[in-house]
Amino acid sequence: MFPFASHPEYGYKLAPFACEALAEAGRVAAELGHRLTTHPGQFTQLGSPRKQVIDNALRDLEYHAELLGLLKLPPQQDRDAVMILHMGGVFGDKPATLDRFRENYAKLSDNVKKRLVLENDDVCYSMHDLLPICEELNIPFVLDFHHHNIIFDADKIREGTKDIIDLFPRICATWSRKGITPKMHYSEPTAAAITGRQRRKHSARVATLPPCPPDMDLMIEAKDKEQAVFELMRIFKLPGFDRFNDIIPHVRKDDNKPIKTPKKKAPKRKAKKLKAEDEEAEAAAEPEDYLIQPVVEDDEVGMGGLEGRVYWPPGMEEWLRPVKRVVKPKDPDAKAIPAKKGKAAAESKQDATKIKEEVQQQDGKEPPLKLAVEGKRADAKKPTAKKVAASVPTPSVSEEEPEPDFSAEEQPSPIKRKAAPKRQSLRAKKISYAEADEE
Repeated sequence: MFPFASHPEYGYKLAPFACEALAEAGRVAAELGHRLTTHPGQFTQLGSPRKQVIDNALRDLEYHAELLGLLKLPPQQDRDAVMILHMGGVFGDKPATLDRFRENYAKLSDNVKKRLVLENDDVCYSMHDLLPICEELNIPFVLDFHHHNIIFDADKIREGTKDIIDLFPRICATWSRKGITPKMHYSEPTAAAITGRQRRKHSARVATLPPCPPDMDLMIEAKDKEQAVFELMRIFKLPGFDRFNDIIPHVRKDDNKPIKTPKKKAPKRKAKKLKAEDEEAEAAAEPEDYLIQPVVEDDEVGMGGLEGRVYWPPGMEEWLRPVKRVVKPKDPDAKAIPAKKGKAAAESKQDATKIKEEVQQQDGKEPPLKLAVEGKRADAKKPTAKKVAASVPTPSVSEEEPEPDFSAEEQPSPIKRKAAPKRQSLRAKKISYAEADEE
């Protein structure tokens, strides 16, 4: 939102120039009851052994705290506007990294401390690594179910959500001490993910909901953003689903079209003979099961669905289509035309050539001759002696034609040829040692 605001040299404060704009945004969020939070980048780490990284992290956290404070939210929404942070890397020694975090956390201002919360990640730190630190330093803990299913202590807890329910009281206590509404994250891996690294990628939408107390906020992390939330609201009949349940979802025009059966290309020499046989075989053969595209009935179409349909305001369907590449005209007043490719471009070029020749004939000008004296191009290369001797027989004296007598006007101008440059060795160039002598 504010580039370079936390830069060591070009950084700046948001007040007073952004106060009015941020206050207006906070007023809208307060009216709609939205919870606003931030998630500083992966480079903001308080456990790094490098001083430069720590200094940058402190400035970045101060910037985010100032941004949330200038929203001027109501008291409870202001407390709920937290900054979510990961512990970061291990740097070869996890206990030493946690000690550095304790040391650097003490240096934070009160404005940052009241908003900073920690979240378990999917690479280094599990829930059992961070929950004791949060209880020790009075930091709220954000439980990410998806990260927990990838990184967890197998000797303490099992994968999944059943065992986590027993830890809910400890997690909620880290939030209630500061009067902040608890917050959890939920997402799911893609269907094709197998390894831990592949499972880190979030799916477009989620299929279910985790166990969540009614007084806790749950954030859905999915690629389809609000569309994934709308689908969950519709499936589980959550409060507010009736506001958009009757909206007709946008349906693409290329939906429900059967997939064409790929044809096997026959060799050219056998194509004519086998053409009739192939047509009969294709007509009699039934398409493979994997080539049959299921058809969704119109009355069963909903948000999400088989083709990933989405709710879209009427009249804005064009926004879903990619913008075509447009050729910019040289004349600013001329209208831009889409670019032509392949066969269309070749036909357009041929039409332009024909029109040009017709215009020249109408003006009384003959099209430029492509051939010069005796039907040969003036700039054509002369054939070699061997090719002339082999292709042109030597005529007799009687067969020789008289040389044409050109008048002064018809006499062709001699072709001037540039003399070939003299070859010089690179060693002949003079090298100046002026700079070397001065040194």
